[in-house]
Amino acid sequence: MSIEVTAAPPRVGGVSRRYILVMLTLVYVVNYLDRNILNILLPAIKAEFHLTDAALGFLSGTVFAILYATLGVPLAWIADRANRRNIIAWSMLLFSAMTAVSAVVGSFRQLVGARILTGVGEAGTSPSVNAIISDLYEPKERAGALSFYAAGLNVGLLLAFAGGGWVEQHFGWRSAFLAAGVPGLVIAILFFLTVPEPKRGHVEQLADDGKTPPFLETMAFLWKRRAIRYICLGGAMASFGGYAGNTFISSFLRSLHGLDAQTTGWVVAVLFGVIGGGGTYLSGVLADRFGKRDVRWNMYVVLIAILVALPFFPFYFLSPSLTVTLLCAIPPTLIGAAYLAPSYAMVQSLVPLRMRTQAAAILLFVLNIIGFGLGPLTVGKESDLLRPLIGADSIRWALLSTVVTWLIAAWCYWMASRTLVAELASTGAPRAETIEVGA
Repeated sequence: MSIEVTAAPPRVGGVSRRYILVMLTLVYVVNYLDRNILNILLPAIKAEFHLTDAALGFLSGTVFAILYATLGVPLAWIADRANRRNIIAWSMLLFSAMTAVSAVVGSFRQLVGARILTGVGEAGTSPSVNAIISDLYEPKERAGALSFYAAGLNVGLLLAFAGGGWVEQHFGWRSAFLAAGVPGLVIAILFFLTVPEPKRGHVEQLADDGKTPPFLETMAFLWKRRAIRYICLGGAMASFGGYAGNTFISSFLRSLHGLDAQTTGWVVAVLFGVIGGGGTYLSGVLADRFGKRDVRWNMYVVLIAILVALPFFPFYFLSPSLTVTLLCAIPPTLIGAAYLAPSYAMVQSLVPLRMRTQAAAILLFVLNIIGFGLGPLTVGKESDLLRPLIGADSIRWALLSTVVTWLIAAWCYWMASRTLVAELASTGAPRAETIEVGA
């Protein structure tokens, strides 16, 4: 069965879709900068407020993720009915302002409150962004476009760790929050003034009747798609390991390998920003390339990447040698966010036009409640429980335990691949320039 899709209209309201993609990616850059600036500052915050590792995991993951993930669903419901550009811009203003406010908190509770509001602001961006990108890029190039956007995650991590470590060492952790928050305020204004709202279904020339299905109808539709269920669970398991690693890698390097704040920042920036960014982008490019022949490669790319990286985890976390640790960190870092673009691309392709923002929000909810909400908290708690037995090495073994969730993620993407082709065909919308059903 072959379905033809018209060529992508190159401009929206006189603005290049490449410019729009770059601006959407900048949203993600400041999103991850503001979210992860906390992680490089955790040792200093721990010392000032006398916190445990579990409290750090709660602050950096759970407290942020609960509202970030939960509010993403109602905000996506609104976005399926309203101007998504405006929702993104206002959300960016809120989370950037709250990051700057974190610089002046006087207690752990105040910092928790600021991080909660940062999560509220960031909840309004990703679902709308994913839907807009799907409106601008046809199915055969969607994973590549989404991987370019997703690589903004790694650029944000690079800026958070390299810039945050430098600012903390020279000016203190409070100045680092301020430096992270201000750029987002500027980009939010530029985004509002220069980015148009694209027509829904723009690239596929789909008819938009304006009727957005109720939330429960969307949930029922998604639940019936077995591939979507496994993609959501697989992404959640992958994000569990990814977020736990992002959160505690600075503490791991500083406490067990003796690095200072600035050096740690640069090391982690190269790992997560450069190497991780390459993996994030490459996963989408490969998914698009191989997916043209067989759409199941969107799942196979993630599955193979995980299986190749898994043998390096024990050497990464357990080796006493900094050189071995950093070399063996490369494959796990490459897969850190490699699941994002193929996962979002397939979920967007599996749902009707007016479900796209809600579907992205539901995937985001699952990833963040399980991965972001539980990953850092669980690993932090494991470290606290093991510390009386093995001392500072507790964080090594707590981080190594995430291998289990990566294995579950690999199995989930394999299961998703088994029904993906049939469920894409049954959705009834164009999926690629040519989809070979049963290939």
